[in-house]
Amino acid sequence: MVRALSVAADFKEDGVMYAIAAFVVCFVIAESLFFIRKAWKQGKKLGISEEKLKNTVFSSALFTVAPAISILTTVIVLASALGLVLPWIRLSVIGNLAYETVATESMLGVFGSTLSTEITDPAQFGAVAWVMTIGTCFALVLLPITCKSIQKKIGGAVHKSETSSRSADALSAAAFIGVIAAFVARAVGGRIAADKITVGDAGVMSVCTLVTAIVVSLLLETLCVKLNLKKLQPFAMPLSMFAAMGMAMLLTAVLPDKVAQLTWWG
Repeated sequence: MVRALSVAADFKEDGVMYAIAAFVVCFVIAESLFFIRKAWKQGKKLGISEEKLKNTVFSSALFTVAPAISILTTVIVLASALGLVLPWIRLSVIGNLAYETVATESMLGVFGSTLSTEITDPAQFGAVAWVMTIGTCFALVLLPITCKSIQKKIGGAVHKSETSSRSADALSAAAFIGVIAAFVARAVGGRIAADKITVGDAGVMSVCTLVTAIVVSLLLETLCVKLNLKKLQPFAMPLSMFAAMGMAMLLTAVLPDKVAQLTWWG
């Protein structure tokens, strides 16, 4: 009985899950090294100097630091509900903060749960894993078929004039803000749980972390513009997220439990 309960509690992070994660990560690394080698050889054939190739590799590696921080943040956010291994597998292959959290929250909402609640039912865990995985498969299937024509049409529209280029930037920013707004609206408006009671996550802690993220992001963006720190711009969002997480940890330690855990929906 005790062993069965132990296995049930550890199914998200048992040896099999870690073995799958190790295989996936090793495969991704091997694939990356393969294409780096092919690209290096092709660059040599095109007459590109070895110094330029090294600089390209170095700058590309440096550019991945900021997205990697965002990925790490997403793993941490999802780990409370899904454990460490599944988010690690998902985000080692394909995925991002917006999609993974939306897919997970949508499925957890069906079960009347949230990201802050640990999944203990293997059936729920499997359902979430399938939703997270299947959703991204469509892009992998459709992109090779439609990407070239879409890119050609969008490129033609964007590069017509400077105004069109600015419009494209505004639309891209609006799409990202729309995704973030969906999170905020869902938390503030609440949702119907399995027992038909309206629940939501918005409260003292969520408002403080949201305000912290906004303030830090605005400060970093201002610094980037005023001091012309272009290299800092890719780090603005992940640093803002870490600042918000730090604020949440600080408030949890300082505020009374009744205040820190207060939400609109009780």
